[in-house]
Amino acid sequence: MSLRIQAVCIDSTDPRVPAAFWEAALGWRRTYEEADEIVLEPPAGSPEDGVSPDLLFLKVPEAKGPKNRLHLDLRPENRDAEVARLEGLGAKQVSVGQGPDVTWVVMADPDGNEFCVLRALRPDEMPG
Repeated sequence: MSLRIQAVCIDSTDPRVPAAFWEAALGWRRTYEEADEIVLEPPAGSPEDGVSPDLLFLKVPEAKGPKNRLHLDLRPENRDAEVARLEGLGAKQVSVGQGPDVTWVVMADPDGNEFCVLRALRPDEMPG
């Protein structure tokens, strides 16, 4: 089968808000922008370029509802440092009922879309 995920689509009443956050958070590039649609792609020539799905921010009339049914999980080298950096970009820590003993931090971007910042991989979990 020849099928791949082209884009992860994120609805917003103002696509500029989440697109600006994710552009800064991931260091990705804007490859398309209209009033109702913005596309982010990995840096040109990076290992993710042409492999990772694009992020497509679409203008919709309705505001975000309760908890997302789909979210991104981010794996940094240092979870706590990354959480602090993302908070500096406008993200907030949120509770979705995860409890105190989890190894990840649930956050929301400035538009309210939840995502998780996972703990760093241990050396024995590293690929290769």
